[in-house]
Order: sequence, then C-alpha cells, then structure tokens
Amino acid sequence: MKIYSKLTLSVLLAASAAMISCSSNDDETPEPAKLSIYERLGGTKMVSDPDNSGQMIEQGRLSFRKVVNSTIGLIVADIQSNAAGNLQAHFAPLLAETGTTQSTNIAKLSDNLTDFFSFNTGGTNAVNTYSGLNMVAAHDPAKNPRMGTKSSSADYTKFEGYVGAAANANGVASNTELYTDIVAVLESLRTPIVQK
Repeated sequence: MKIYSKLTLSVLLAASAAMISCSSNDDETPEPAKLSIYERLGGTKMVSDPDNSGQMIEQGRLSFRKVVNSTIGLIVADIQSNAAGNLQAHFAPLLAETGTTQSTNIAKLSDNLTDFFSFNTGGTNAVNTYSGLNMVAAHDPAKNPRMGTKSSSADYTKFEGYVGAAANANGVASNTELYTDIVAVLESLRTPIVQK
C-alpha cells in the first residue's frame, strides 16, 4: 500500500507541476513581432500614385519615394543657394547633365534610392528589387563616374540631416520610434559610404 501511495503521490505532483507550468505560460502573451520600417510606412497597401495618373503604388514605396524626392530637392536647393556644407561636389556630375537627360537621370537616382530603401527595410514584392551598385562602389568616383567625390563623415552627417528633414516634411516626426529606426538604417550605411 505504501508503494501505491508513493506512486500516486508522485503522479499527482508531476501532474500539478505540469498544470502550473501550462497555466503560467497561458497567462503570458507573447509580444507581437515588430513591423518592418516598410510596413510602418504603409507596406503593400495599394494606393493611387499621385505622380502617375491612373496607376497604383504600394503605400510603403510611395512613402519612401516622397522622402527620397524631398531629400534630393533639399540637396539641390542648398547647392543652388550655395549653402554652407552643401553636397555639390558629390552630385556635380549628375547636375552637370543637361536637358531632358538631367531630369531623366535624377528620376533614375530617385528610383534607385527608392528601390534600395524599400528593399532593405522590408519591401518584399518584386517592385522593390535593388540591383544597383553596392554602397562602397556606388560612392567611389573611381567606380561610379556619376559620383563627384568621396564622402567624409561630415558630408554623411549632412546627408542624414537632409533625410531627416525630408522625413519630417513627409509626416515622420523626429520623436518617434519609426524615425529612430530610419536613422539606424542610415547609420548602418555610414562605414561603406564614408571613404575619406
């Protein structure tokens, strides 16, 4: 009888431990996975493309395109006004192109940057494929004749400022986690881009 009681007691203790273990896990709800930057910028939701009448575009891609175009506009405006620390030396070959070629090449730059950021922040559809140069080659004038000069850390910080201002102008406030995550992506690119 004592063996039976000890066996029964052991089974009851094991069952109790299993039930307590299961019930404490049921009370804890796992944290949801953090959405990608692309998803937080609108993701794959299709919206009307304001630049192409009658066409649709993923909201995430449109958000990036708006920030990229605003960044390019800020860079060009600083160059035209000869603002201190402007990045003219970097974009001189592109800006020297004339006529429809220049606007076409600036549009290509915008598309390329939009592809790069969309692809590298969670855009998974075929439209978000980046096939351009790697960051080292893209920012080395010896490998990319459309790059005017190598970047210093100060140049890159200036560029980050342009992107930050463009993000703010397009609805991404500086004091948000999304903004911080975008800056983290930019900072992850500093080492391959800064080459002097």
